[in-house]
Amino acid sequence: MRDVPIDGDMIRLGQFLKLADLIDTGGEGKILISSGDVTVNGEVDLRRGRQLRPGDVVEVLGRRARVVS
Repeated sequence: MRDVPIDGDMIRLGQFLKLADLIDTGGEGKILISSGDVTVNGEVDLRRGRQLRPGDVVEVLGRRARVVS
């Protein structure tokens, strides 16, 4: 798992996927999220706008990243 620092106290899921290099494009993120291939803290989340905070763990197709401040 990789720790990915963010500016501020939160970031949206779609933005974090790109920042963490878990996806290549925003369009790819939209598809993966809507198809249920993205989990936040072990649970599928279908919202690109989901607010993530430090400590949250995101997984996409077996690749994981943790939000840190």
